[in-house]
Amino acid sequence: MTPPEFSFPISNLDAGGQEFQLPVRAAWLRGVLEGTAVAAPDKDGELDVRLSKSGVDVVIRGTLAADLVVPCSRCLEPAAIPVREEISILAVPASQARGGRDRRGADEDDEEAPEDPGEADVIAYEGETVVLDDLVRDELLLGIPMIPLCSEACPGIRPERQSSDATSAADESIDPRLRPLLRLKNKT
Repeated sequence: MTPPEFSFPISNLDAGGQEFQLPVRAAWLRGVLEGTAVAAPDKDGELDVRLSKSGVDVVIRGTLAADLVVPCSRCLEPAAIPVREEISILAVPASQARGGRDRRGADEDDEEAPEDPGEADVIAYEGETVVLDDLVRDELLLGIPMIPLCSEACPGIRPERQSSDATSAADESIDPRLRPLLRLKNKT
């Protein structure tokens, strides 16, 4: 298992907070995006966050910026997409995250327990370290537009025209009984 890329010890944090400016390395991006249609360019991104402690909770605010390469929705050519996302999330100890469901009266294993909309921006951390690797990956993927385009004027996929040489080569490979139909098709 590889060590986390974005790991912050909470023992160094206080209510005033601490700023972190970290590169989102292209090599790390390629690793976490493996198996998706998204690729990482050779240029690093940037994670600029401020972490502050509020009791045992950690408040995380900042920005995430990276350029990703995805297939254009019209022509399927690679399209460079700049992703700029604001991050605002609360990290709570894993024991409290699990305990929150029990306090509402829902069983921890209950799949149909209603999700509290107030907990949408809450992540859990284990021990004395907040790890943001999954959050960074998710924010990058969610920052990609639904229909990415290489340009607004992209014409899309265009069928290639066959040259007369290609047509004559196709004529040779066609069953002689179907050649009259091919000539009819070519006239129209």
